[in-house]
Amino acid sequence: MKKLVIFTFALTLMFSVNAQIETPQPSPFTKVEQKVGLTDVTLEYSRPSMKGREVFGNLVPFGKMWRTGANKNTMITFSNPVKIDGQDLKAGSYAIFVTPSSSSWDVVFYSDTENWGTPGKWDDAKVAAKTTVKAIKMPMNVETFTITFDNLTNSSAELGILWENTMATITFEVPTDTAVTAAIEKAMAGPSANDYYASAVYFMQQDKNLDKAKMWMDKAMAMSKEPAFWQLRQQSLLYSKMGDKKNAIATAKLSLEKSKKAENADYVKMNMDSLKEWGAM
Repeated sequence: MKKLVIFTFALTLMFSVNAQIETPQPSPFTKVEQKVGLTDVTLEYSRPSMKGREVFGNLVPFGKMWRTGANKNTMITFSNPVKIDGQDLKAGSYAIFVTPSSSSWDVVFYSDTENWGTPGKWDDAKVAAKTTVKAIKMPMNVETFTITFDNLTNSSAELGILWENTMATITFEVPTDTAVTAAIEKAMAGPSANDYYASAVYFMQQDKNLDKAKMWMDKAMAMSKEPAFWQLRQQSLLYSKMGDKKNAIATAKLSLEKSKKAENADYVKMNMDSLKEWGAM
């Protein structure tokens, strides 16, 4: 019995040691990061090899959905919304599934990326975008499954899928022009009311140039259709710090009135405390 226990322990130890040995994967994982315009695109997939096998129409059957690689789903992540064949695709991560034929591939961007292979239960509600692309025959074989980013422009790129003697290309568009145009218009229009307000509050709290802080605060208030109670609160404190008690009291009363309407007890108390301190209550 003792010998049996020792033998069992030895076997357990042997398998435990063996389990720590890392060996090469038949379909190695890869991660590719690409900037397209102002959009970060990350692609994660596993790469099987031909190894003498006929791939399309055999290993990957025609007319049957394929995970577009091996192991876990091939996944693509966009940092900004993009367009696929005119369809809006929100920023986020998507599994890429394809259904190949000899001349074309049906491509689906699927919002559920946590499948090992194709989903056990397909959900049309999770189809974020779909398109059909041509399958082009190449004059040579690509031994290892490969996905590339090609024909990069400021506003688009092509996702090239290559294996065996076949290539399929998916074009996606990124909103570079919209983002850059908005940034230009904002910069050319000058600082916003929030920029002026934040700068004024910072200068006041750091005891920097109070005249400049007042100028920025005045601009912020002039640009605001209806200043909020917390903005008026800061303006009243600035007036007080500059020794302008009259305007400090008048502004604090406005902040108090608005904070009561907003049912914000904290600002009601702070305004009342200040008004008492300034002799207005």
